[in-house]
Amino acid sequence: MITAQAVVYSQHGEPKDVLKTQTYEIDDENLASNQIVVKTLGAPVNPSDINQIQGVYPSKPEKTTELGTSEPSAPCGNEGLFEVIKVGSGVSDFKVGDWAIPANVNFGTWRTHALASEEQFIQVPNPEQSKTRGKPNGLTINQGATISVNPLTAYLMLTHYVKLIPGKDWFIQNGGNSAVGKYAIQISKLLGFNSLSVIRDRPNLDELVSELKALGADQVITEEQNASKEFGATIKSWVKETGGEIKLALNCIGGKNSTGIARKLANNGLMLTYGGMSFQPVILPTSLHIFKNITSSGFWVTQLLKNNEDLKKSTLNQIVDWYEDGKLRDAKSIETKFEAGGEKQLHELYIEGVTNSSKGKQLITF
Repeated sequence: MITAQAVVYSQHGEPKDVLKTQTYEIDDENLASNQIVVKTLGAPVNPSDINQIQGVYPSKPEKTTELGTSEPSAPCGNEGLFEVIKVGSGVSDFKVGDWAIPANVNFGTWRTHALASEEQFIQVPNPEQSKTRGKPNGLTINQGATISVNPLTAYLMLTHYVKLIPGKDWFIQNGGNSAVGKYAIQISKLLGFNSLSVIRDRPNLDELVSELKALGADQVITEEQNASKEFGATIKSWVKETGGEIKLALNCIGGKNSTGIARKLANNGLMLTYGGMSFQPVILPTSLHIFKNITSSGFWVTQLLKNNEDLKKSTLNQIVDWYEDGKLRDAKSIETKFEAGGEKQLHELYIEGVTNSSKGKQLITF
């Protein structure tokens, strides 16, 4: 028997008020033929995880008593990296030592171990397997544990809706220094697209611009420049130099910022909204709809990939290849290691992770 721990909640509310650590047993000696046992290598704190606990996210895990709780409870966490430690007699897709990520959201990744069917996981190469295939790099725990949301979001927004012509066309994005923004900059460079990123003005502006340019950003502007009609001529000159158009806008801010990037779009352009950090509505002038035929649409990676396993696997394979070849840099996380029997229980570490999320992505490693 394996003694496992999971962070669960039975009622929605603020994480500090409703999370607890549940201890349960996994019978690893009597597996069904299609079952696997995994141990967790790392699981991050994402905004969607926090919103699920609060009860304000559209997708929620089912509450059950399967983990031995006295009342129906749900395990927390949507992203994570696991190592397979036991397999059932009929398992064909995994062997002991393989790395795996959940095939779908709502699995409950904030735990030390899990018992699942092989269909609930997707295999990703461990470092030794990457080395055997002749790759210069293997996945890090941070890369594997955070691969399902931010890099996939960036890649799919850039490729799934609008055909950008390499070497010519542009996309514009706000939140250029966010995790998704940094992935979009790198991926667009790998695919040959031109990027225009909007960031907030700040004391270390030049330092941040240099950082984004080092990732492959073509042009970086401030929110003030994004809102300036006069600066629009400069942007038009950049686009004219490549002979393309700004066909795609990626919005994670909302408010006037989103209006500004939408105005830069060419006729028939598309703005995808995947976040709303300003908590302000997206407002587009009527003229953009009538005279430029601009489309504004939402993007939710969970919904897009929910019933398209092939798209998820092909996208994951591309991201993994870029990581292995050293062509893609991950967004670093602030890592905290969980020690069983240590001073802090597992749910206490995750509550601290939620509290510290404003300082950067938090990753609990095991």
